[in-house]
Amino acid sequence: MAILSKEEAKKILEKVISLSKADGCSVTLNGNDRGNIRYARNSVSTAGENSNIVLGVQSYYGKKSGSATINEFDDASLEKVVRRSEELAKLAPENPEFMDPLPQQNYGPDSKTFSEATANITPDFRAQAAADSINPAAAKDVTAAGYLEDSRGFSCMMTSKGLYAYNKATSVDFTVTMRSNDGTGSGWAAADLNDVSKLNAADVSKIAIDKALMSRNAKAIEPGKYTVILEPSAGADLIRLMLNMNARQADEGRSFLSKKGGGTKLGEKLVDERVNIYTDPWSEDVPASPWSGDGLARKKMDLIRNGAVANLIYDRYWATQKNVEAVPFPGNAIMDGGSASLEDMIKDTKKGILVTRFWYIRPVDPQTLLYTGLTRDGTFYIENGKIKHPIKNFRFNESPIIMLNNLETLGQQKRAVTSEGGTNVYIPYMKIRDFTFSSLSDAV
Repeated sequence: MAILSKEEAKKILEKVISLSKADGCSVTLNGNDRGNIRYARNSVSTAGENSNIVLGVQSYYGKKSGSATINEFDDASLEKVVRRSEELAKLAPENPEFMDPLPQQNYGPDSKTFSEATANITPDFRAQAAADSINPAAAKDVTAAGYLEDSRGFSCMMTSKGLYAYNKATSVDFTVTMRSNDGTGSGWAAADLNDVSKLNAADVSKIAIDKALMSRNAKAIEPGKYTVILEPSAGADLIRLMLNMNARQADEGRSFLSKKGGGTKLGEKLVDERVNIYTDPWSEDVPASPWSGDGLARKKMDLIRNGAVANLIYDRYWATQKNVEAVPFPGNAIMDGGSASLEDMIKDTKKGILVTRFWYIRPVDPQTLLYTGLTRDGTFYIENGKIKHPIKNFRFNESPIIMLNNLETLGQQKRAVTSEGGTNVYIPYMKIRDFTFSSLSDAV
């Protein structure tokens, strides 16, 4: 029952809305089937599947609201969850920022978030993906640890004001870490996709194996400012931190987008003029739901255009306070790139460092977006256009704003997986000058 069609879900939500005795209500219905396989030390450790569907009801009396959830769908259970949400609403204090449920929105065409191939993944497919990772690792005297998770599901919502939104989606996330058996080398690679037909577990695993072997017996070099080539996963880890472009935080002086003395940096040049970042729910590469969690319609929209702040994100309440249109949080982020391949960028670098990924990123100064973190799973020294040798990992102190002002080259784009997991980011390889590494780390 975890995947309901648009009409099947609509019938359930209409029944729930009809049971409401409150001033208004908003109902969500979300279902998901998931499967996974995990392996470590070149052996599968766990595998499984689970399925769930949850109904949530939010009832309103004036500016009071209450919520209740249930995963039973007989008539008695549906009435029970509606009554419970109404009871809680009557007990709740008034919310001065409460917004009435939305009426029907125009969501445009369906997004390509759903793939039949992914929806039809079997346990045999997962086992073969693990084998395609483990077997070549063992043949190279490398130890593999990885995780593959696939899901198919739907999300929908309905309000007492007539809104109905529905979207179904699939995903497959594959990550693998390879460690050389002498304990000195580590490599990592990942893929985050909607369509599993685009996944080749053996190819992803080969990238990690090669990096594990290349990174053995790393040498220490002095911390300092270096030209770096950031692979998409490393770049995305920092870029995503500047995409919380919340208008309220900026207006209230709590953001890197706040101006001294008041106001926001909307329209101001923030980074190199070659930087263009936008969101598009109908992207072929990183499709996203055409509506946000509160039912607002998403649209294709610039976030940064020619290095300047193009739009800020306004929730419904703050939009009413500023007398502007509400702008929902984007479901994806796409950064324009160039034509250079990774190999081209390495050949064009006299001295620099290649970074596979970052790890354990933590804030230092929210006003300047200064962050600290560590390199991991393959860090290499480049000299005269070639990778000369692996180097020990660094701690970095850097801001994505400063980083994008020190941009040298934009390379080819790739769907990236960050250290926090898949985040629907499509981003290029980047070459950056004067990237700050503050200290060494002996961790492999």
